[in-house]
Amino acid sequence: MTVSPSPEHSPLGQRSAYIDQYDPTLLFPLPRQAKRDELGLQPEKLPFFGADLWTAYEVSWLNLRGKPQVALVSFTIPCETPNIVESKSFKLYLNSFNNSRFGSVDEVRAKLLADISEAVWRGAPYQASVGVQMIDPEVFDTLPLQELDGLNLDRLDIDCEHYQPQPQLLRAAFDEAPITETLSSRLLKSNCLVTGQPDWGSVRISYTGPAIDQERLLQYIVSFRNHNEFHEQCVERMFVDIWQHCKPIRLTVYARYTRRGGLDINPLRTSQPMALPANIRTARQ
Repeated sequence: MTVSPSPEHSPLGQRSAYIDQYDPTLLFPLPRQAKRDELGLQPEKLPFFGADLWTAYEVSWLNLRGKPQVALVSFTIPCETPNIVESKSFKLYLNSFNNSRFGSVDEVRAKLLADISEAVWRGAPYQASVGVQMIDPEVFDTLPLQELDGLNLDRLDIDCEHYQPQPQLLRAAFDEAPITETLSSRLLKSNCLVTGQPDWGSVRISYTGPAIDQERLLQYIVSFRNHNEFHEQCVERMFVDIWQHCKPIRLTVYARYTRRGGLDINPLRTSQPMALPANIRTARQ
């Protein structure tokens, strides 16, 4: 019987040898469905579209003459993939390029594309791809900082008592006409599912539907503060809770988490197909 990989068997929280020769076997896929089962989500009937936008800031390899090369790399992982890649294994994998020689940046990109596509689609009845964009050092100084847009919920002077997710806090004005608005907060914090290390983030919630009680929404966001889940899982939990308790017509939840170990993870989930936002980092990232 094949046992699905679990966070407990991943490199997280364990001593790891830092391999500096290219090794795609370092990637450790984790099935999404276990956490989606907790939310009552069936793989063939997901209530959202979206992707996970990853940025790797510590990517380096050698050219054929042994000279180090560097780049930033932006990855787009569709939310339909059956797996995510456990983040420490992702970092170990990227480190395996450090002393490996490649003929061109295109060769590096091709390796990244093939390896990560295989890992996230592993076990699926079909294979698709992921997005990989190499960002050359020559354009580093053109990369902008940009905060999430929307009305700032953090302006509200609220009492906070809950530090585990409390969907019952959510309220909406069902007896009033629907509205369209975008709300944002920098007060999102959760913890790594395995190590308990803090994950800091900002979140933007855009919706059309009954007006959501802003004070209660901010209390709900704060309630993730001591919650242990991966970034992707937290955003999906937020989407499902708001969708079920506030019943919007349209909903998008987008979070940008600060980097750890040279990697940031920024999940977006939306009820309708849409163009993905540019992967522009916030000041804290």
